Amino acid sequence: MPIYEYRCTKCRKRFRYEQSISEHGKRRPACPKCKSRAVEPMFSTFFAKTGRKS
Repeated sequence: MPIYEYRCTKCRKRFRYEQSISEHGKRRPACPKCKSRAVEPMFSTFFAKTGRKS
């Protein structure tokens, strides 16, 4: 399951949240610090693990 990074626009707390891809487009998570849903997604690094050796 993917891990998404968010930042709360009220308290400015940055946090990570694990959710399915289908869930991601439906509802934003609540901030763990202030419980607000006024969060915005952050851009983060991407890591992919494949079965092939390079």
